[in-house]
Amino acid sequence: MDSFDFATLWQKTPLPMIAILRGLTPEEAPEIGDILLEAGFTWLEVPLNSPRALDSVALLRERVGERAIVGAGTVLTAAQVDSVVDAGGQVIISPNMNTSVIRRSRARGVISLPGVTTPSEAFTALEAGASGLKFYPAEMISPEVLHAMCVVLPPHVVCMPVGGVAAQAQQLQRWYTAGAKGFGCGGGLYRAGASREQVFHHAQAYAQAWQQVNT
Repeated sequence: MDSFDFATLWQKTPLPMIAILRGLTPEEAPEIGDILLEAGFTWLEVPLNSPRALDSVALLRERVGERAIVGAGTVLTAAQVDSVVDAGGQVIISPNMNTSVIRRSRARGVISLPGVTTPSEAFTALEAGASGLKFYPAEMISPEVLHAMCVVLPPHVVCMPVGGVAAQAQQLQRWYTAGAKGFGCGGGLYRAGASREQVFHHAQAYAQAWQQVNT
């Protein structure tokens, strides 16, 4: 899926946030998926350094069906792309910009969201076929830096900060005004061992913060 197609798909997402479920286990994956969908999340990422991550990807895909997009994060090699896709993953997310990962993702027909921090990485990723850009870690990239990069990037490209994104409308507004079209939500949303109630509470907080920005 190229950047135009992904941008069109992303625009239809009511809550433009990816739930990063680092530490998720297969035993809890279906229930956590239900909780997040109930709160409005429709993009779910299981980082590959989670316990039996591919099993969780497969179980989430089976559980959510066509109601959400499921994929994997911390994907570092082309071989890992194949493993994720074979497990049913629909999106490949990486902390870095590796053109072989991007190209394999495109060849397998899935969404590619590589991590970038500089204009050079961003343009190289897009040239390799990236669907969108993950600005990671966001703590290194201020909204002002993102804005400067968005000035030179193609306007349709989906840019999303990931890392340290809190459920705070004021923070989200700063990124959104700078050009962010989405966000990745990690530790503030889900941590390994969190209860159902905690996850739902955090998910609702993110959804409500976004509603304040988007009204």
